[in-house]
Amino acid sequence: MRTLLVSLISFAALMDGGVAKEQPDDPAVALTAEGEKLEAHYGEMLASLKAEILASLPPVPDSKKEAYEEARAAELAAKTALDGARKRMDEIKTAKALVAHAKGKWIGGADRGIAAAKKKLAEAGTEAARSEAREELAKWQQNREDGVRALEERQAVLDGVEARRPETEKALAKAEAALAEAAAASLQRLEALGLEPLLSDPRLDAKLARHAVLREATPRRLALFSQQGGAQRELIETMLSADELLVEMAVADGANGGDYGRAMEIYREIWKASDKVAQGPLRRLALAISLEHAVPIRQRNAVADREAPETVDPVARYLHFEKALIAGELDPTFSDRTTWEYRMVVDGEEPDEILAWGREMLRNYRPDHIRTTDDRWRYVAVVRSDIRYGSQDNHYDKDELQFFQNILMNGGVCGRRAFFGRFILRAFGVPTTARPSRGHAALARWTPEGWVVCLGGGWGAGWTKTRYDRDLDFLATTQARALGEPFMKVKRAQWIGGVMGEKPVFGLHSGKAPEFWYGVSLLTQKAAIRRGQARTLAAVGEDIGEANETKEKVERVEVALEAGDREVSIDAGGVITIPAAATRKPTAGTGKILFMDSSLGGKQLHYARNGGHQDFEYAFEAPAAGRYELVARVVTPSWRQSLLLEVNEAGEAIEIPLPHTVGMWETTSPVTIELKQGANLLRFSREGEVKGVTIRDFTLSPAPAR
Repeated sequence: MRTLLVSLISFAALMDGGVAKEQPDDPAVALTAEGEKLEAHYGEMLASLKAEILASLPPVPDSKKEAYEEARAAELAAKTALDGARKRMDEIKTAKALVAHAKGKWIGGADRGIAAAKKKLAEAGTEAARSEAREELAKWQQNREDGVRALEERQAVLDGVEARRPETEKALAKAEAALAEAAAASLQRLEALGLEPLLSDPRLDAKLARHAVLREATPRRLALFSQQGGAQRELIETMLSADELLVEMAVADGANGGDYGRAMEIYREIWKASDKVAQGPLRRLALAISLEHAVPIRQRNAVADREAPETVDPVARYLHFEKALIAGELDPTFSDRTTWEYRMVVDGEEPDEILAWGREMLRNYRPDHIRTTDDRWRYVAVVRSDIRYGSQDNHYDKDELQFFQNILMNGGVCGRRAFFGRFILRAFGVPTTARPSRGHAALARWTPEGWVVCLGGGWGAGWTKTRYDRDLDFLATTQARALGEPFMKVKRAQWIGGVMGEKPVFGLHSGKAPEFWYGVSLLTQKAAIRRGQARTLAAVGEDIGEANETKEKVERVEVALEAGDREVSIDAGGVITIPAAATRKPTAGTGKILFMDSSLGGKQLHYARNGGHQDFEYAFEAPAAGRYELVARVVTPSWRQSLLLEVNEAGEAIEIPLPHTVGMWETTSPVTIELKQGANLLRFSREGEVKGVTIRDFTLSPAPAR
């Protein structure tokens, strides 16, 4: 490690030649004479490494290899048979769903349409209105007849598959048992290969990692980068001589696009920009950013911001997270992340200032989502509570707001909600990745207990945009990586597969047949996960993925209200300050009205988006009768919202428009009310389709004389 740090600290000297040139992206860019020599040099290095590694590998007897391959073929055949048996069981589920659809949505919808058309016909006052109602009635009656015919056909199909259910269930159980037996045989044959000592030995790691990096980068691309000048050439030589760095890069899945030259430039630039990068997690963070941003990430800016950078600045991204970590703004587990996990924190398209906005917004507006003990929903619960499902308001997005601010303002369907969920997790430093499925978008996120799918179906229902593709293969690598050293056996087998020239296959669910060493890596991973008894977490938020109200139990973060949190104060000028938590009714959180610790100190009241409507009241003493101007300190996520205020049960409500604060603290415009000397009562309510609002306090100031 000392050698690595000395090499990295010397990066500053490599910059003396001036600003580094960008690496050519065009594969047709010609190599110079010097570049051709460098390509040959890197090519010789690659070939030499291959020869050294091959000479170090123990021979595997053909008989054991053949037995292993036969067991693997039998397992794959058993899996295919099981897939067929499951498909036949799925036919029963599909047939049931189609019958339910015909009865409910189709015929039931037609019945509702017929009833509405008949009512419209009865109420029609003109011949034109009656004609229109008759047309609607005829349409719905025809629709019902179609539904009845479809129901008969679908019921016949269901009856047929249900009649075969016992046979289908028996075949499924038999196929499951056969696969379990075949899988056990594969693992036995894997063990019989005798590769455990090789895969457990770290002595080849540096050579294997160096070979992997050279192969992924390619000698030609490294030469194209190095021919730009001495600084670039020395940078590549530094990388190729830093054993620990090479291993860490390879374990973290290497540089995006195989562009190790650009990754090393970014790494050097980060070391020049910060004097803290050598400290613990920050070095891993710096490397993660370097690898992930080797291919520039296009930045999603506000439409109106014409001057914003087109791509995310990787050095600025590092400095952003460094500052946030030191300030204590990130998830408490942030420092424990691996380089690979950090990559799924720093890969966002949002500008750094929007990451900062996301953290401040949630601290202001819904601090309970930060403090929840439910690790699965921490931070991302804001999607469930405040990102309304539906695209009807998306055309109100404002050009001056950034994409994620517009989602908070106007909601969206599954895609926008999943985008926001991943954004807010990244803002707090939590690894996350997209987990789409057919016709739906969801996300997967890290928790201390393992990765979990949020806002979509469980594992096996979708895929990822990572090299692991299928979500079950992504899950498998997370479970194996969590085991620590046993995962290195998986990587060593993969690296040896690369030496052998095998095509990479990173999962057993990919649909691709792995060659020998990649097959060994995947079975080794499977065995390690089984031995480690890895737990697969059930998905959360399945019912909220395309809805606004959940049936899951929602944890409420309870806070104790102290006397000081509920104390109404009056200053020397007669200004009355009422803490939002000083309610006469309700006196405790209800689900619709919640009390929370406030980022401003003390407590705050939150009026939730979901859960119907509920009034809240304040009783207090006014020092003098007269006109007072009332303002409230509030945080709002959206626009076109208001509070209704009734003073002393007057029977008339005063509307208090709420500013769209985009998640920051602001004060409402003053409204003038009449108070009595002594006891007064303020009752607040809301009407219509409300969105959440958080209130810190109300201030009543004597109004100026007219």
